Amino acid sequence: GAHHARVYAGSSAVDLVGVADDDWDRAKEIAEKHGTRALNRGTLLQAVDAVSVVVPTQFHASVVREALEADTHVLVEKPFVDDIATGRELISLADRKDLRLQVGHIERFNPAVRAL
Repeated sequence: GAHHARVYAGSSAVDLVGVADDDWDRAKEIAEKHGTRALNRGTLLQAVDAVSVVVPTQFHASVVREALEADTHVLVEKPFVDDIATGRELISLADRKDLRLQVGHIERFNPAVRAL
């Protein structure tokens, strides 16, 4: 999540509205470093147009579903989910709500990878 926050904070194309993490101290640390707020997930979902889901893979489905149900566009880190049926269900939910659901490849913006 820290890398996503760094990329968003450095982009003129987006506003980094906040950071949510189950580890509140970590959320505050990342938010402070990038000039934004630490928020709980529910508050964050009400305040944004889109979120990056950067949690362990086993939690992708539940967090992505929560965001889509809150009418929020989603960028989720790879791997998307750990089974095809769940992936299809989430894609269908995004389609029904006319929301963007995209798997990210943020490493292409990692300075170390770019140097290679």
